[in-house]
Amino acid sequence: MNAKTKRRLIVVTGIIVIVLVVVLAVVGGSSSAKSVKIADMTGGQYADQKIQVSGNVVENSFTTDDNVLTFDIYDPDGDMTQQLRVVYEGGVAATFGNDVTAICTGRVGADGVLHATELVTKCPSKYENSTDALGVAQLAGYGDSVLDKPVKVTGVVKDGTLTAAGQGDRFVIADADGAGELPVLFEDALSDEVKDGSVLVLTGSLNEDGKFHATDVAIAQ
Repeated sequence: MNAKTKRRLIVVTGIIVIVLVVVLAVVGGSSSAKSVKIADMTGGQYADQKIQVSGNVVENSFTTDDNVLTFDIYDPDGDMTQQLRVVYEGGVAATFGNDVTAICTGRVGADGVLHATELVTKCPSKYENSTDALGVAQLAGYGDSVLDKPVKVTGVVKDGTLTAAGQGDRFVIADADGAGELPVLFEDALSDEVKDGSVLVLTGSLNEDGKFHATDVAIAQ
């Protein structure tokens, strides 16, 4: 390799390095989000900045319209009366529900609403022994005698039935042998361990429409 070729190679390499540095700086600058608390949002100093806020979903504050989810969050370790409205357009995980921890990333508009482009939900898993729980077919066998009475039932989450809160039936459980199915109403948070085929233990009551209104959902031990 002659001297002229070496010089050209050095120049080309230098240009490539500069371009990579610029690209990384642009990408890094656009993707980074400042982590702030809900209490810090009251002054409006973060308007039009990319931020990340974590909080718990205010009970029954969420609505969905044309795949746009609107909800409020609060800081469980702070002043619970200070709340932030969040708007998120995109698919909502089945784990979303009342009091779930929502990690929201986006920009705050002039109206003080966080327009999130990213939404991650977290909920700790609950476990419970299923030995004293009724099967789905067993529960149905009691008929009207168990309507609106507290009871515990266990079953397997039917494939393809898991949805986010506010969408009607949250999921359907069935006996392992397929002897019975039961639609479940539940508006609170679900652990991300709850998936198709999970064996669950539910506490709640059966309503006159034949649906189980769950007050607690746990994974069977």
